[in-house]
Amino acid sequence: MKGLAALACGLLFGLGLVISDMANPARVLAFLDVAGAWDASLILVMGAALVPSTLAYRLYLHRQRPLLEAQGQLPVGGRPDAPLVVGAVLFGIGWGLVGLCPGPAVAALVTGRWPFVLFALAMLGGMGLHRVLHARR
Repeated sequence: MKGLAALACGLLFGLGLVISDMANPARVLAFLDVAGAWDASLILVMGAALVPSTLAYRLYLHRQRPLLEAQGQLPVGGRPDAPLVVGAVLFGIGWGLVGLCPGPAVAALVTGRWPFVLFALAMLGGMGLHRVLHARR
């Protein structure tokens, strides 16, 4: 059941990314180009994404546990650490360079275009490198 729920959520998320054009790197780069020909349309997408997120979060708080798990995993308070900050900076640089982040890149794989495949392979390589480096600690 959890696998089906995850698949349904992933498909819905991917469909939303494609319909909103978040899987189009040109659209994302135009949004990030605030000093040039800025395309602010993605603000509506991000704002609209807050509605289901807020509702789901409120439902979670009301239930005090997820529907399909015995226990939830909300982040606990604390200060951002160096790995989080470095990861966020690398994520932002990568997003600004190519206009893709992991979710839209995976959704765009259905097009079969090589830039998306290359991005996904690089992402998998980075995940593997992180796993190797993290395992040594």
